[in-house]
Amino acid sequence: MQRVAKFHKVSFEQFNKDWLDTFGEGDDVKAIYDDIKLPKRATTGSAGYDFFAPVKIELAPNQTIKIPTGIRVEIEENWVLKCYPRSGLGFKFRLQLNNTVGIIDSDYFHSSNEGHIFCKLTNATNENKTVVVNKGDGFIQGIFIEYGITVDDEVSAKRDGGFGSTTKK
Repeated sequence: MQRVAKFHKVSFEQFNKDWLDTFGEGDDVKAIYDDIKLPKRATTGSAGYDFFAPVKIELAPNQTIKIPTGIRVEIEENWVLKCYPRSGLGFKFRLQLNNTVGIIDSDYFHSSNEGHIFCKLTNATNENKTVVVNKGDGFIQGIFIEYGITVDDEVSAKRDGGFGSTTKK
């Protein structure tokens, strides 16, 4: 199996800034940060790396939450990390990523926000079910995929930012 990436935690300073921007004051952000676990595969046959919930997440029907994961990933060039909800949560509750598939490009690691991976989830249930993910439980999974480019590709732009940063002028 080819090894193409390495997960890291973002700095506490970056996590604290992003957590406060998302949730405001009130949480013990240092304790949340200290408890963050790096993504891992559950078995030798698992394609996906489970991301673990930094806090208990409870989503009523049609509710949305943005979660700073505290994770960044260093990826070899020509590879991408694609993120999806854990299949059981999607199947049982219709838990969905708001952008359907999260795409983490290899150059995102060097962004000004340290490449901090966020996840925005919606409980899209048709059965009026509340989703509960306990702290430390896997809630999304990331799969590394190799990709190619066209023979006439001449892009030279560099990234510096998160969502939508490649289209900012």
